[in-house]
Amino acid sequence: MTVKSDGSVQELQNLLVGEVWYASGQSNMQMTLTSCSRKIPAIKKMVEAAPTNHIRFLRIASPDSPQPLTTWHPVSPWQCDNPVNRAKQSAVAYLFAHTLQERLNVPVGIIEGSWGGKPIEGFIPRSQFTITKPLQKILSLAEDDQLDEVAKLKGGVIIRNTAGMPGRIYNSRVAPIAPFAIRGFIWYQGESNAGRGEDPRNYRMKMKALIDGWRQTWGQPELPFYFVQLPAFSDTAHGWVRLREEQRLSLGIPHTGMAVTIDLRDSDIHPANKLDVAKRLASWALVKTYGKQLVHSGPLFKSATINSDTVRVNFEHAETGLLVARKEGIASPKATPETALSHFELADDTGQWYPARATIDGSQVVVQSSQVMRPRAVRYACSGNPANANLYNQAGLPASPFCSELKLLGWQPEKAR
Repeated sequence: MTVKSDGSVQELQNLLVGEVWYASGQSNMQMTLTSCSRKIPAIKKMVEAAPTNHIRFLRIASPDSPQPLTTWHPVSPWQCDNPVNRAKQSAVAYLFAHTLQERLNVPVGIIEGSWGGKPIEGFIPRSQFTITKPLQKILSLAEDDQLDEVAKLKGGVIIRNTAGMPGRIYNSRVAPIAPFAIRGFIWYQGESNAGRGEDPRNYRMKMKALIDGWRQTWGQPELPFYFVQLPAFSDTAHGWVRLREEQRLSLGIPHTGMAVTIDLRDSDIHPANKLDVAKRLASWALVKTYGKQLVHSGPLFKSATINSDTVRVNFEHAETGLLVARKEGIASPKATPETALSHFELADDTGQWYPARATIDGSQVVVQSSQVMRPRAVRYACSGNPANANLYNQAGLPASPFCSELKLLGWQPEKAR
């Protein structure tokens, strides 16, 4: 490209025109291909593949800032795709870009600004804290350096350093790249809003503040925002149960999509299988942003109908039927029709939960329990580490955890069951 102005000429080489996505979140978005390749041979093979000329990366790694910046520091150039550069990239972001590039056959660029161990508050523009009521108290206490009081709020969070302060990461890693033309956002975060001593309630309000704020920054109120629901992790990760539900409820925000990962179990808080994560994110983009025809979501809770001692659960994205299956590694889920559905529970009229028997009836699940004669609510996979969450649709995509009555879903250890 040659640019001429007032007698001066500048010529730029090796340019691509294509699709650009902004990727952010915390350590599971930041986790590199190299880290994943140690456990996943298929990812190792992809890292070592020949250079390409159709994927580019730009990593924004600026320290946090009290004010919005107009450029990032240090100023990093776009990187071409080759084994050396590729190995250091976010696994989710690269694999998402790789999937899109293969399906769309156009160049794809990724701008990635994740930061490990950071709560969502740092990524939300400060202006959103002033207009979202549950966030106003967080802002006033944080700016008054009353950080212990922030942690005590409903929806409170532990602010461990300045990067966790309202807006500080947005200022340094989001503001400097706007209004660079992008197609949309991908997001993988939540662990630092659901750990020990952190209250995941109100997370969906924070998600709305984040999404609204970023869209306003670009002046595009319908920019797609696709995010990852937290996977299974630990039996003691009670906060993750509520946060997953907050994430599911965030789908009420227009032009969003959620990659369900409850079946991607790993003993590590950083699961290595980012292939399925990225493919599930990319499926949302391919369908909702690019108009492709494929099944892009697993079953999502729609409604529960109570009839005497039986509850019938209806789902979206289950039109062709449901199945019981098991996921092993990166292989596609394998149908196991002889296996019973796991992790369904019913609550009685006091709100106490009991294990339940669940069976598939076409696109519905029928749930009963001998201990609950008059069910009040139903839930699925609502534990920190549900072993073999095995409800899928016919496309082999997993059902999201859900609870039909939010107030019955505890988040503290003593209220989680």
